Amino acid sequence: MGTLSIALAVLAGLVLFLYLAVYSYGRFARHEQGAPSISLDVSEGQAALDAAIAPLLGKHPGETGLQLLSGNLHAFAVRAAASRNAGRSLDLQYYYWKDDLTGRLLANEVLMAADRGVRVRLLLDDVNVNGRDANYCALDAHPNIEVRLFNPCRSRDGSFRRGLEMLLRYYSVVRRMHNKAWIVDGRLAIVGGRNIGDAYFDAAEASNFRDMDILMVGPAVQQTEAIFDAYWNSSVVIPIKTLAGSRRGNLPKLRQALQSSPSHAAAIPYLGRVLEEEDVQDMLAGIQKLHWTASARVVSDPPEKAFDGKRENWLIKAVMPAVASARSRLEIVSPYFIPGEDGANILLDLVAQGVSVSVLTNSLAATDVSAVHGAYARYRKRLIEGGIRLFELRPREARQDISLFGSSGASLHTKAFLVDDRTGFVGSFNFDPRSASLNTEMGIMFDHAELAKEVQAVFEQEMSPRRSYRVVLGNGAIGWEDGPVGAAKILSAEPEASLRRRMIAMLVGLLPIEEQL
Repeated sequence: MGTLSIALAVLAGLVLFLYLAVYSYGRFARHEQGAPSISLDVSEGQAALDAAIAPLLGKHPGETGLQLLSGNLHAFAVRAAASRNAGRSLDLQYYYWKDDLTGRLLANEVLMAADRGVRVRLLLDDVNVNGRDANYCALDAHPNIEVRLFNPCRSRDGSFRRGLEMLLRYYSVVRRMHNKAWIVDGRLAIVGGRNIGDAYFDAAEASNFRDMDILMVGPAVQQTEAIFDAYWNSSVVIPIKTLAGSRRGNLPKLRQALQSSPSHAAAIPYLGRVLEEEDVQDMLAGIQKLHWTASARVVSDPPEKAFDGKRENWLIKAVMPAVASARSRLEIVSPYFIPGEDGANILLDLVAQGVSVSVLTNSLAATDVSAVHGAYARYRKRLIEGGIRLFELRPREARQDISLFGSSGASLHTKAFLVDDRTGFVGSFNFDPRSASLNTEMGIMFDHAELAKEVQAVFEQEMSPRRSYRVVLGNGAIGWEDGPVGAAKILSAEPEASLRRRMIAMLVGLLPIEEQL
């Protein structure tokens, strides 16, 4: 009885300790919020983007102009060129901003904009800032730049203290901001799946992501700004200077490092492409034309999702009804695909109603998160038996020209879907429990046949035998079609996947941790 009493006392003490840790953090967050600020008013003719975009909006009142950014190099160049043309504000919201070649090149563009007097608000998720406070404190030291972090750890020094805090705050610390938005002068916004870093812009040596963004001008930009403002002023967002305390970054040192980035030989194709896009008209012309529609709607989870608050206005409440509305065809592209029982039932019900359903995700060899594949693999047989066409991206395709100078390896990172060849979504939302219930996500929904056709062309290319395996069933066993349609051989094991990856996926598939993946 004495041992049981001691155990109960220890358990009660631990629960109290956890409660106090969370309560203490909540009080800290409420008291340490930054001063409220909102997006700047748009002025006619004040900046280059004003002069270029205002006439377009005049010809399309009440409509948003949308342009697909599927090429990685183009996606980099548009971000950089838009920043060079910024005359008023840059509002940037990202889950991940890597300290690599393209990350530094874009950071340098942001710093140069601030030097011209542009107000910069940089909002990052804290989980990927760990160990780089000095750089962000240096940026924050610029009079025109403010850096804030989403759901940050108070402990900034030492991995032990940070790890302990993450353990004590586990329930809240697993909730991350996965949003991605690049907003310039309240005139132009880029929303989609790309973070900032080499793998998103074809510069990585190991593997590069296949991804997709939408550039927009018009009313949807104001919607994106409103979402940014809601996050920026949320109680779950803390200024980095509050977290850093007395520590200050060295802006001259960081400036010198960023200014040296363009001199690298690897930067030449990127800066050359930026010069091609630097004129606003050239940038807006791009590879694809602007598609005008009044249906464009930027949707997002509220920042309070980090507190597991009211679910009525969570993004999934917009995504799943759109998916379930399919009447003829549904195509889903998601790098991390764990539909769950409810999601699987929705997809299978659509097939039963005569809807053609296709899903593209990563193969085990292509994914950057083997654990997710283990949870997804449990659903494959049931989905295929139910009539769903399932494809998995190859880690490499036949042509070896995916990357400019890095790897030809590929991993899927696009998060998008199309309904009935007209309605679409492009954003940060994965079809998995983490996007549905833990992370905050955002994206743009549209109803436009021509834009949907462009997105579908990318889907078809990615699902082609050259780039993907079709997953099939033969005698009750999973197989992978390798080769052209009609002449493909069937592989019986996860293609090109190492033993280590197979073991991780198999073990995760046995564990009851799907909701955390």
